[in-house]
Amino acid sequence: MSHPRITFIGAGNMAASLIGGLLAQGIPASHIRASDPGAEQRAKVAAEHGIELFESNAEAVTGADVVVLATKPQVLKQVSQALAPSLNDGQLIVSIAAGISCASLANWLGADRAIVRCMPNTPALLRLGASGLYANAAVSAAQRELAEQLLSAVGLALWLENEQQIDAVTAVSGSGPAYFFLLIEAMTAAGEKLGLSREIAEQLTLHTALGAARMATSSDVDAAELRRRVTSPNGTTEAAIKAFQAGGFEALVQQALDAAAHRSAELAEQLGK
Repeated sequence: MSHPRITFIGAGNMAASLIGGLLAQGIPASHIRASDPGAEQRAKVAAEHGIELFESNAEAVTGADVVVLATKPQVLKQVSQALAPSLNDGQLIVSIAAGISCASLANWLGADRAIVRCMPNTPALLRLGASGLYANAAVSAAQRELAEQLLSAVGLALWLENEQQIDAVTAVSGSGPAYFFLLIEAMTAAGEKLGLSREIAEQLTLHTALGAARMATSSDVDAAELRRRVTSPNGTTEAAIKAFQAGGFEALVQQALDAAAHRSAELAEQLGK
């Protein structure tokens, strides 16, 4: 079986998680390369994953089928413009840098580049991520499969109909883990005030969150139905749900996600110049 040759520009945590996922899928280590300016980081990733690391981005992309841009968004323009002369016409560019549009990447790398932009989230580090992907018109069907294979290595990968939906993905799943962490914080603190030790309140909250997520992902009904099934009339759960809703819970969630999506669009405009 023929495997794609994949190069990562930047070898930080997200790149390392993708590399680990690809290796677990059976992609040979000899088919994966990465570059990074930090000698310590190069040594760490090489030791953990057994792949070849380069200091030079230009050297790393030689012969690659897929080039994954995994640098910080603030330096991606500089990195892309320096990398452009070393790229081949048939290479697929996959960007996991937040806030950088396909148009900006095409401007820096070349107008006819096949580009997939995606928004993964931090649970990808545990291969439990959720990513939204958008492909520009230059991406072939075979290249779409490559991009999906890449992101599926660390979790769920879903294609988007238009690039503007990346802002919604950022609001829902990109920033989403922090929302659940905030709820965990709040429930732990509330448990303490109700008389539990912090350790017990935290462990009960964490395992409740884990169990609820597993129930939701494995169920054949949606979250609303699951909630109804565990909310007995005039019971303790109903009392808590009514308190949440009386405080404007749903409206607050919408307001929060609107704010995240708006900020995502702002950053795209600022960083893409």
